[in-house]
Amino acid sequence: AKKIAESMDKNLEIVKTEWNGLTPAITSGKIDLIIAGMSPTEERKETLDFSDTYYTSDLVVVVKKDSPLVNAKSINDFAGANITGQLNTFHYDVIDQMEGVNKSTALETFPAMIVALRSGKIDGYISERPGALSAVAANDDLTFVEFDEANGFQTSVEDTSIAVGVKKGNTELLDQVNEALSKISEDERQSIMEEAVVNQPLGE
Repeated sequence: AKKIAESMDKNLEIVKTEWNGLTPAITSGKIDLIIAGMSPTEERKETLDFSDTYYTSDLVVVVKKDSPLVNAKSINDFAGANITGQLNTFHYDVIDQMEGVNKSTALETFPAMIVALRSGKIDGYISERPGALSAVAANDDLTFVEFDEANGFQTSVEDTSIAVGVKKGNTELLDQVNEALSKISEDERQSIMEEAVVNQPLGE
C-alpha cells in the first residue's frame, strides 16, 4: 500500500474496515483501494475490478502446538477434528475436502478463530500462509501444518492469487496500481510480506 501510494504521489491513509464492509466501502467512495489479501474471484469481479496479482499463497491449518494434529501429513489426517475458516471466504469452503472432519461454524475474524482455537472450541482453522505466520508470531502456543501439493487442498489460481480491489470501471486508477506493482520485484514482494508478518502479528 505504501509503495502504491508513493508511486501515485499520494498520501496513504489506512481505513479500518470489517471484511464484509470492504466492497461497500469501495462502491460508496469511502476507500479507494482494497489491499487486504483479497482474491479476485469471479463473484467479486461482478462488483469490483482487480489489479494484477501481487502475491500468491497456499493454504495451511493452524493448530495448537500440543495437538496430535501437528503430525498430520495430509488434509485427510484430521478426521474427527473441529475445523473452521473465515466467514465468506473460500478457506471455509475447502473444509469440505477434508475427510471426516466436523465443519464448525465460520468465524468473522482471524483473532476470533485464534481465541476459539486456544480455548479448545475448535481444533484448527484454515489460513493462508502469511496469516498463519502472523498468528504463530503472536501466540507461541500455536503452530501450523503445511502440505505438499499431492496431500494439500485443491485450489484454483483465482483463489490463491491476491490482488488490489478497485471501484468498477475506474480504469485510470487501476492502470496506476498496475504500474506501481510492475516496479516491485518478486523478491521484494516476499520480503515485504515477511516483514509485515513480523511487525504486525495477528491477535495482539
